Formats: sequence, C-alpha cells, structure tokens
Amino acid sequence: MKAKEHTVEFDLESTARPEKVRAALLDFSDRRPQIWPAIDPSQYEVYSVGETTAEVREGSKGPGGMVWAREHYDWSDSETVRWTVRESNFSTPGSYVSASIRPGKNGGSTIHVAWNRTGSTLTGKLICRMIRISRGEPVAASFRRGLEAIETS
Repeated sequence: MKAKEHTVEFDLESTARPEKVRAALLDFSDRRPQIWPAIDPSQYEVYSVGETTAEVREGSKGPGGMVWAREHYDWSDSETVRWTVRESNFSTPGSYVSASIRPGKNGGSTIHVAWNRTGSTLTGKLICRMIRISRGEPVAASFRRGLEAIETS
C-alpha cells in the first residue's frame, strides 16, 4: 500500500486567527490537555522544546484502551506544524499528522489536516482502518473540540 493511500485529508474552518491556532498547536505547557481535550493528561509528557522542534509523548483513551505516541513536532515551515511518530503502542514510526494553517473567512483560519498513520498492532490497524473508512471524522471531531476551546479563550 502506498503512503498516499494511508493519508486522510480534510479542511476545517475556525474563527480564530491563524497565529492563535498555530500558537495552540505549539503550546507544550501543562495546559495542552485542556486546549486539546483528546490528550489524556496522564499520557502527556514533554521531553524537549527547541526553536522549531519538540519531542512530546501524547495519548488518548479509546474503546480499545489507551493509545500513545512519542511524537517529533516540527514547525520550521511558517504555515505547517507536523508531528511524526518516533515510537508508539499503536502506530509505526514515521507515521505523521500535519496541520497547515492559512487565513480563512472574516479573519479566521482554514486548517488543512493530513493524517497519515499506519497501525503497528491489531488495535492500531483497526483504529487506522476505521479512521480511513470514516474519512478522518474521529480526527476532525478531535480537532474541532480543540478549535472550539481556542475560539472561546
């Protein structure tokens, strides 16, 4: 299966300005699980934060139990934040998610998300398949919850 076949892409709109959305994606403080509610606080750990990169562990509770990944965040591109799996209990290293943030309507933002994950376990393969079949709806719903938190803050 080609890498492109693993990728689900979708666009989201937000009333938050692009710089506010980007700042929230790059907020590696203790507030991160509050900004992005899908992150379980017990699975959140920051290893390092640099000028344009960070190493972070994030996880979520789901129907199959807890899933987590140690991610390498890169925001060296001025419009895109990309996080790539270093190690995980459900996804193969090299799997990634990227969010490209551009000006949207009325001062808001358009966020283009590319979700490219490959399951490494039976649970991971089922999760990834479900997300691909649903065209990314669980991922989009998670992003929407975060965007709602950003818009009201």
